[in-house]
Amino acid sequence: MKTFNFIIAGGGAAGLSLAVRLQRAFPDKSILIVDRQPKTSNDRTWCFWSKDPSPFPAATYRTWQELAFFGKNFSKVFSLHPYHYYLIRGIDFYHHTYSLLNSSPQVRFEFGEITHLQEAENFVTLSVNDQYFQGEWAFSSLYDPQRIKPQPQKYHYLKQHFRGWEIETEAAAFDPQTPTLFDFRIPQNGQMRFMYLLPFSEHRALIEYTLFSTDLLPDEEYNLNLQQYIHRQLGIKEFQIAQVENGVIPMTDHPLPRRLGKRILAIGTLGGRVKPSSGYAFLRIQRDSDAIVESLLKNGHPFELPDSPSRYRLFDSIMLQVMLRNGNQMDEVFTQLFKNNPIQRVFAFLDENQTFTDDLKVLASLPPLPFLLALLRLKILRRI
Repeated sequence: MKTFNFIIAGGGAAGLSLAVRLQRAFPDKSILIVDRQPKTSNDRTWCFWSKDPSPFPAATYRTWQELAFFGKNFSKVFSLHPYHYYLIRGIDFYHHTYSLLNSSPQVRFEFGEITHLQEAENFVTLSVNDQYFQGEWAFSSLYDPQRIKPQPQKYHYLKQHFRGWEIETEAAAFDPQTPTLFDFRIPQNGQMRFMYLLPFSEHRALIEYTLFSTDLLPDEEYNLNLQQYIHRQLGIKEFQIAQVENGVIPMTDHPLPRRLGKRILAIGTLGGRVKPSSGYAFLRIQRDSDAIVESLLKNGHPFELPDSPSRYRLFDSIMLQVMLRNGNQMDEVFTQLFKNNPIQRVFAFLDENQTFTDDLKVLASLPPLPFLLALLRLKILRRI
C-alpha cells in the first residue's frame, strides 16, 4: 500500500489551491490528489476583488479597476482603487496548477471514484479504483448536500444558481474596461435576481443570469431572461453564443465542521468556505489554504485555523432570512448598499475585514425594517 504525507480528496479549486501551497512549503513531502476525472474543460469562472496581486497571476484572464452597478433608480461606475477585480477561467487555473504539480516527482494524481475515506489512529486510508492509499493527513472537499440533515427551524438553505452565455457580436457592444457587478433592471418575481456582465473586448462578453432562491428554474426560463436582457437592456439584436456556463452554489448558515476526524480536514464548500450571503469562495479558499499550511508549519497539524468573527455569521444569517422572506426587496437593499457606501467599504464588509464602526455604517445604510424583522425571527426560531 503506497503511503503519502498528504492526501487530497477532490481536485477542484480548493484541492488544487491547497496542493500548490503544500508542494511549495513541503517540497520533500509526498502528495496524492484524487479526483473523479481530469479537468479538461472551461467549466466555470471565478471572480474576486483584492488589494493584493492575484494569487495565480499566470492563470488570471482579466483584471479590472472599475465596476458598474445598475438599480432601478440608481446607477454608478465605481473606481475600485486600491482594489482590483480579477477573473480566472477554470481551464486556465487547471492547466496552470496541473503544470506546477506535475513538475514535482512527489505529487501523484489518481482519477476515479473514491469509495473509502477513513482514518485509523496514525493514518488515513483512501480507496480509489480498487487501490488503497495511506496518508498522514487528509483534506476533503467532497461536498454532498444529501448528507446535510436540514434544520429549517434554525438555519437557511438557499441556492445561488445561474446560467451564463459568453457571446460574440459583429458590432462593438461592450466597454472592456467596465464589468457590471449587479444589474437589477430585470423582473424580480419575488426573488433576488440580477444580471452580471464581464466584458472581454468590445465584441465579446460573459453575461450571467443569477438568482438566489430555494429552487432552480426550468432551462428555458434562464435562456429567455438572458435573451430578453441582451435585446432590451443591452440593445444587441444579433449575437453568437460561444460558450454556456451553469452553476449552483449552496448558500447556507448550517454549521459545516472543519474537523472530520483526528487526521481529516474539510476544505472548500465542504469546509464552509463559501460565504453564506454572497456565494463568493475563491479568495476565501486561497486564504484558507495559506492558513492550513501555516498551521502545519507552526503546530505540526492543520487544524489551528482562524474563524469568522461571530458578528459576520449573524449578519449572514440575517441576510439569508431577508432573501428567503423578502426576496422581492433585495434589489432595493443592494441599491441602498451601493448608493450609500463607497465600494471599498462594501468589499471590506463582505471580506469580513473591517472595524465594527465601519460595519455599523454599512448596516445603517440599509432599509431597517426587513433586517429588524429578520433578526427577530432568528432569535425566536433559534430559541424555540
